[in-house]
Amino acid sequence: MFITINRRTIIAILICVLIVGGVCGTYFGVRASASPKPIHTIVIDAGHGGIDGGAVGKVTGVDESHINLEYAQTLKALCENFGIGVTMTRSDMNGLYDVTASNKKRSDMERRRQIIESSNADLVVSIHMNSYPLPSAHGAQVFYAQGAGSGKRLADLVQTEIVRAIPSARKTSSVGDYYMLNCTEKPSIIVECGFLSNPEEEKMLVSEEYRTTLCYSILSGILQYYDM
Repeated sequence: MFITINRRTIIAILICVLIVGGVCGTYFGVRASASPKPIHTIVIDAGHGGIDGGAVGKVTGVDESHINLEYAQTLKALCENFGIGVTMTRSDMNGLYDVTASNKKRSDMERRRQIIESSNADLVVSIHMNSYPLPSAHGAQVFYAQGAGSGKRLADLVQTEIVRAIPSARKTSSVGDYYMLNCTEKPSIIVECGFLSNPEEEKMLVSEEYRTTLCYSILSGILQYYDM
């Protein structure tokens, strides 16, 4: 069970932004097509891709790399609607590895690190789906690197918003020893959106309603982190 986001509220806010932007643009002689430079920019990392499909759902057969990208693209659209710039590590189903690399996983991870470090991003959000041998395991959870104060603050804010919208989520964020958390000094979190190994959660994960709700929760945490 999860709480549906009031989309009318989101749409109303965006309409107001567009109207105000149009009026200001006309008054100050700015072209309507001009877009202001974002104050904040984030990296959204869709985990896996290419030959690395990640976890596979038992009910629908969906692979993690596909659903990760869907969530990443939804989050990107929400962030940009609120004036946050976004750099994606991948925007299609291809992997980021060098096809000639002997260790494609290492090559893929290194390319993600390069994208993060070459961006002007303030923080990193890596999107994943979880899996566990016991099908009863469930609940979205956010991870941060050990000793990363800013990363923990971001993780706690995002986890709180996820729990607010999705009561079945894990109640607290947790330390994680993962490459995507340790490869940069930028505040970074991994969002495990739910368990593909849990049949009931898998059904929710592939639904547009759950995806929108969870991604809006991530955005809400990010906005609080930026004090927006």
